[in-house]
Amino acid sequence: MERLYRLACTPAGARLISWLLTHVSFLIPAQRLYETATLVAFYHPRPSYPLHILLLPKRRLASLADLTPADADFMTDLFSTVQHLVHELDLAPAGYRLIANGGAYQDVPHLHFHLVAGR
Repeated sequence: MERLYRLACTPAGARLISWLLTHVSFLIPAQRLYETATLVAFYHPRPSYPLHILLLPKRRLASLADLTPADADFMTDLFSTVQHLVHELDLAPAGYRLIANGGAYQDVPHLHFHLVAGR
């Protein structure tokens, strides 16, 4: 998974990851927590927090700026998935954050969100 993460940090690797997510997401070697037709959620391979989950659209989107009205299903799935994970993992009592990085703060050039808890 570490090699896949390093690959995803490159423009060509991000395109490959996007293709895999769109067509054969089951091949990505990650501990999946939840998956819908538009997104996949799994534990971050290099966690920065005690609980660190990545939520990625299956469609190729480089950043928030690439979202269009056609991505309404993804956004609905994103927030429904976060609600599901918060409930399943009992995150509400201690608190949690949903983060989207962009520009220089975005290591991987594929839109993704971090659901984090702890610290």
